[in-house]
Amino acid sequence: MTQEKKPLITHIFTADPSAHVFNDKIYIYPSHDIPHDGEDNDNGDEYLMEDYHVFSMDGPGSDVVDHGEVLHESQVPWVSKQMWAPDVVCKNGIYHLVFPARDKDGNFRLGIASSQTPDGPFLPQPNYIPGSFSIDPCSFIDDDGTVYIYFGGLWGGQLEKYRTGEFLPDGTEPEKDEPAVCPKCGIMNDEMTAFAKAPQDIVILDENGNPLLAGDEERRYFEDPWMHKHNGKYYFSYSTGTTHYIVYAISDNPLGPFTYQGRILEPVIGWTTHHSIIEYHGKTYLFYHDCELSGGINHRRNVKYCELTYNEDGTFQTVTP
Repeated sequence: MTQEKKPLITHIFTADPSAHVFNDKIYIYPSHDIPHDGEDNDNGDEYLMEDYHVFSMDGPGSDVVDHGEVLHESQVPWVSKQMWAPDVVCKNGIYHLVFPARDKDGNFRLGIASSQTPDGPFLPQPNYIPGSFSIDPCSFIDDDGTVYIYFGGLWGGQLEKYRTGEFLPDGTEPEKDEPAVCPKCGIMNDEMTAFAKAPQDIVILDENGNPLLAGDEERRYFEDPWMHKHNGKYYFSYSTGTTHYIVYAISDNPLGPFTYQGRILEPVIGWTTHHSIIEYHGKTYLFYHDCELSGGINHRRNVKYCELTYNEDGTFQTVTP
């Protein structure tokens, strides 16, 4: 009996699954939704996550193992609240959990916590990555060992407030006929403690080579970056937020520019959509979340997965959840 498109974890609410293959096992690094009766808003105040659990599977269809809490906000000196969607990268045999949270001033930053094993626990660095901001870090290690951190989320994720390079509390998105806000990417130093150089824009182009516009809400970036490589091409996928699609763009360079290609996942139950993509034993899998378990409550989500299929030209067949 297949587990595809069914809740993988049912004893707690989980979201934002970053999946990876380590030591021939599938590890899932989600955020942990905490049930409450508060109301939703555009700032994301309903997402009260405060810790991380690690889950593993011996392979698709296998039982899911909960390795327990591997990091709590009380362990991180700079964090005030809201430890949202994380990711993990293995560099030089050390597993680094990259995570967003609000600092003591209420601004989102990115932190690092490390472990000798993929299932943790993770020991946090005392401060956030200098110069980091916003949310949704995706950590991608290329074939040469370079680690790229892609990040950024609009609205509650504060990305539009950094359009000038500095934090503007009243910063807004561009006008609809102006280029959309770009996600960011920083290259990490070898010690995985800081950016080797300041984060730069990841530009996403339309079919005519022009940057996607802020009003193009079916294609422009909102949050949830993911990077993977297939047949030498770099695939940058993300959520469109307000229109609830997971879409993707392709480049020959991990820093872009990327050309928009199409949709990976149609809208799921609930407002948010968030994903990751892995290859395992010759097949490709999409991990995502929805709100099926809670009957549609936005901050009580559950992780799912399904197989993902490439067309002969390297594009994806769109998944209907």
